[in-house]
Amino acid sequence: MNHAIIPIAKAVDFAQQHRRAPKGRQTDPHHISSVLTILGHQKLRRDLLIEYLHQLQDHLGCLPKSHLAALAQCLNLSQTEVFEVATFYHHFDVVESGNAIRHALTVRVCNGPTCCMAGANSLIDTLPALLGSTVRVQAVPCIGRCEQAPAVAVGQHEMGWANHHDIMEAAFGQHTKALPLPYTNLTAYLAEGGYHVLQECTANQRTVESVIDTLSNSGLRGLGGAGFPAGRKWGIVRDQPTPCLMAVNIDEGEPGTFKDRTYLENNPHQFLEGMLIAAWAVQASSIYIYLRDEYHACRAMLEAELAALKAQPPMPNMPSIELRRGAGAYICGEESAMLESIEGKRGLPRLRPPYVAQVGLFNKPTLVHNFETLYWVPAILEKGATWFSEQGRHGRAGLRSFSVSGRVNKPGVHLAPAGITLNELIAEHCGGMQAGHTLYGYLPGGASGGILPAVLANIPLDFDTLQPHGCFIGSAAIVVFSQADSAVGMARNLMRFFVHESCGQCTPCRAGTAKALELINQPQWNVPLLQALSAVMRDASICGLGQAAPNPIDCVIRYFPHEIEHTTCGEQA
Repeated sequence: MNHAIIPIAKAVDFAQQHRRAPKGRQTDPHHISSVLTILGHQKLRRDLLIEYLHQLQDHLGCLPKSHLAALAQCLNLSQTEVFEVATFYHHFDVVESGNAIRHALTVRVCNGPTCCMAGANSLIDTLPALLGSTVRVQAVPCIGRCEQAPAVAVGQHEMGWANHHDIMEAAFGQHTKALPLPYTNLTAYLAEGGYHVLQECTANQRTVESVIDTLSNSGLRGLGGAGFPAGRKWGIVRDQPTPCLMAVNIDEGEPGTFKDRTYLENNPHQFLEGMLIAAWAVQASSIYIYLRDEYHACRAMLEAELAALKAQPPMPNMPSIELRRGAGAYICGEESAMLESIEGKRGLPRLRPPYVAQVGLFNKPTLVHNFETLYWVPAILEKGATWFSEQGRHGRAGLRSFSVSGRVNKPGVHLAPAGITLNELIAEHCGGMQAGHTLYGYLPGGASGGILPAVLANIPLDFDTLQPHGCFIGSAAIVVFSQADSAVGMARNLMRFFVHESCGQCTPCRAGTAKALELINQPQWNVPLLQALSAVMRDASICGLGQAAPNPIDCVIRYFPHEIEHTTCGEQA
C-alpha cells in the first residue's frame, strides 16, 4: 500500500531573519532634522522630554506623530515612551502626520465652579460660532484666575473677566501672547534690602539650627495643602546623605486656588530668597521650579529674573536653578507625581515608602515645598517667629492667604489670621456678599476640601479644624456660593473635574470617579451605593486625588439632603 508522503518544510529560524525595516513607525531624516532645528541642536537630555514637547508644539502648533517618532530616535527612547508622555498631559495636541486638521488658535474657557457662576457656560456655547472653524474653543478645568471669573486663555494670552467682545478682539487681532504685569524686579528688590537675610545665612551670621528653630517656633506649615511643619521637613532632609536636591511646586491646579500666582506676579524675589535660604539649609546642589503651564506671563517674568539672578548671584556657590513647565495635569500637584514630571515622565504618584525626602528627584533626597511656604521664610526670619505665630484667631496661630472667589463683592487673595471664620472673612475682607445673594454654602479647601452649609460658616478656618466636619482647608481656596446655586450642581462640577484629572494609575480612582459621576447624574441618588464607593476610594486609592474625590458627594449627602430628594440631571454649578 502506497502512503502519501508529506514533505517536511525546512525549519526557519525567524529570530535570524532580517526585517526589511524596523518595527513600528518609521522615522524620516527630514523629520529628525526638523526636530533638531527646532530644539536648537542642543545636547539632548532624557529629563527634558516634556520641555522638548513644549518647544515642538509651540513651533508647530501641534505634535505630529512623525515628529514624536523623530524625537524618540534623537533621545534614544522607544516611540512608546515618548508617545505615552505626550498623550498623558492635557495641553499636548498629538495629531496624525500630514493632512491632520490644525487649528490656527485655541481658546480655553474655564468651566470651574466660580467661572460657571460667572457665565462661562454661555461663552462655551456661543464662542465657536463667533470665532469660526479655524479657532478651537475648549472647556477646560480651572486655569488659576478664579477671582477674575470668567477666565479665558486666548492662545497664551490670559484674560480675566472675559466677555465675547474682548475674546473676539484678542483672537482676530492675534493678541495671543502673555502680557506680564508690573512687578518688583531684582534691582528694586535689592534696593529695598532684599536678600540680606540670605546673605546673613551664607556669611555665618545665622546658623542652620537657629533658622530651623525659628521656622519651627513660628508654626509655619506647608501651605500647598498638606500642612507639614516646614522646620521639621528641613531637618529631615538635612539629615539625609548629600547631595540632595530641591523642588518647588507652583502647579496650583486646585479649583479655586490662585494665591501663588498672585504673589508671584507681584514679588517673585521674596519667594526666590526663601527658596535659596531653604537650599542653603539643606545643602541642595540644584533647584527645580515646577510652574503650571497656564501661567505664561509668570513664566516669562521668572525666566528674566532667574537670568538676572544668575548674572548677579546673591550668594556664593548658588545652586543651579531650572524652571520646568507643567503641561496641564492636576495630578502633578502631588509631590511625587511632580518629581516624575520633572524627570520627563508621566505624572504618576509613587508608592510610599520611600518618601521623597529620602529617595526623591533622580533618586536623591529631595526637599519639596509649595511656593507660598517659601515666600514667608525671609519675613519670618527677619521679623521673628512670634511675628507670625501671634497673629492667629480663635486659638489658632499664624497667617493664612485665602483665595476667595464666588458670590462676594471683593474676590481675591486675602491675608488674614489663621482661624478666622468664613463669616468674618466675608465681612472684614471681602466686602460682604454680592447684592441679591445670601450665603448658602462654601468650599473651604477647593475642589477636594468638601462643601459646607452656611450654618457652619463660624468654624475657624485652619489646619485640623475642619476634619470633624468631613472637610479640610487644603490650600485655603474658598469658593462662596449662594441661594442662586446648588450644592448638587457643585458636586457634579467637581466630580467631572476629578474624572478628567485622574491619572488612571489605580482602579479605585480611575473607575471610582467615573462611576461616582454616573451615579450623581441620576435623577435620584443611590446613597448607600455612593457611600460604599466613597469608602473604597478612600481606603484603596494610591494618592490624595482618589482619597479626597468623594468629599463633595459625602458633604452633599450629609449637609444638603433636601437637594438630593429634588435633584434633576440638568442642574449645573
